[in-house]
Amino acid sequence: MTTHPEETFDLHAGRDSAGDGHIRVAGDLDWETADELTRAARDLLHAGPAPGRLRVACAGLTMCDSMGLAALLMIRRDAAAVGTALHLDDQPPVLRRLLEITGTAYLFGGSALGEERPDADEWQASDNYSSARPSQAPPRQ
Repeated sequence: MTTHPEETFDLHAGRDSAGDGHIRVAGDLDWETADELTRAARDLLHAGPAPGRLRVACAGLTMCDSMGLAALLMIRRDAAAVGTALHLDDQPPVLRRLLEITGTAYLFGGSALGEERPDADEWQASDNYSSARPSQAPPRQ
């Protein structure tokens, strides 16, 4: 049996000076961490006036499983319901491949890792959603 070192999931969420929502995620987006991302996005979408855009910076994602994809689809549905455009920026190859295989890539605006995109305004991370914690995924065999 091979064990892997614990992965760290990190999430920062906040709004910029224009009121747009920003979430930065790193680590594994899976059954253990998907709810945390969904909760952070819903809080941004429903606190005060809905943001015009919600940008999720994905460059630090190391893995995204079916629960991670389900979370992204729920966030997209919630964003559309309040009139907010959702963008998955800096999509690493692992996320881009999952979106392409599942036929969902067209649902998410954003850029692939390394592609140029407009610079976002600086934003302040909310204390409620600034976490760095080890994921509790079972050991891989």
